[in-house]
Amino acid sequence: MINGLWQLAGGHDADVDVESAANAIGPLIDHGLSAFDMADHYGDAELVVGAHITASASARPITAFTKWCPAENGIKSLANAEAAVDRALARMKQSQIALMQYHIWDYSDDTYLCNLAHLRTLQEQGKILHVGLTNTDAAHLELLIHSGYRIATNQVSCSLLDQRLVQGRLGKLCAENNVGILAYGTLLGGFLSEKWVDAPEPTEMSPLNWSLRKYLRFIQAAGGWQAFQHLLKAAEAVAKKHNVPISAVATRWVLDIPVVKAVIVGSRLSSDSEKYAKSNLATFSFSLDDEDRDLISEAQSGLTDIPGDCGDEYRQPPYLTAAGDLSDHIKETAELRNVEQAIAKGHRVEYRSGSKWEPIAGYCRAVRVGDTIREALAPVVKLSRYSTLSRAH
Repeated sequence: MINGLWQLAGGHDADVDVESAANAIGPLIDHGLSAFDMADHYGDAELVVGAHITASASARPITAFTKWCPAENGIKSLANAEAAVDRALARMKQSQIALMQYHIWDYSDDTYLCNLAHLRTLQEQGKILHVGLTNTDAAHLELLIHSGYRIATNQVSCSLLDQRLVQGRLGKLCAENNVGILAYGTLLGGFLSEKWVDAPEPTEMSPLNWSLRKYLRFIQAAGGWQAFQHLLKAAEAVAKKHNVPISAVATRWVLDIPVVKAVIVGSRLSSDSEKYAKSNLATFSFSLDDEDRDLISEAQSGLTDIPGDCGDEYRQPPYLTAAGDLSDHIKETAELRNVEQAIAKGHRVEYRSGSKWEPIAGYCRAVRVGDTIREALAPVVKLSRYSTLSRAH
């Protein structure tokens, strides 16, 4: 179980006091919850972890995961990637980043291929231990794996409500290629709790924090409030049977998915840290039996599947985010719409990396026909200036 620090990004509490938040890390570590997940855009989260390390007299180590989520602005240099990594190291007071996770905003922009290659270089230099991804769908994860990128993890949404991981190809692909899933959204921002049993549906005008606003969109996409209440009451029945909180049932269900290596549970790092740590650890005090799973499955049958693959909510409508719209990160052009129409008709679509040799030599980086993608795969070798080595598969 990993402590998630998205709540420090804003939209949940008043301004975060770095010193107070750093002090609240101690009780979590005392209960064995010593791993923390954050990002370059999670407000002062990296600084909070660094402040704890600086101030703590304890020798107990913590594991700090972070993310790099750069805008695709055409900057593809190693220097830019190294600056991002060095900044995270300095803020977290680390000599090595245990896991650097990369977020791809736009698959049609090849910036991410360059940046992931740079992260591999920095990994070889010892600045990063593992490289992972966030919110990457099966098709693009498969492309990266087959292109020789070493991916340790993929952080995606997964919950009793959001079953895309097990319904689609991603779970099987990760299991086959030893890519661990780090699951977030497991508690739907707090909706999967006793507080919301038989509660009226919130509206757009309700005073919700960012997490609740985000996962209300998930609930609406999955069939609405009534279908969610049916699921919540099934989880409540299982929780009462085992004398644990609903949150423990929701977390246990996700952890029982074999490809899931850890769940990320949000923490605000407040004076209540110890109370929440004890509640979270109830997840490990029981097991779900066949009767529990059948009850949950029956309730899930009344849901509507969340559309698309894992991570699609960040790249295409419906945008299931706190803001409800991330289209500013996506290049919605007539050209892209034409590509989508061509794919739907089963036409051949070629993707080019921008090399001047592609139109001259008549090759491309990848070809898609319908649901099949074939990409060029080249071993790492030194080529002469006249050589082109490519193997389609």
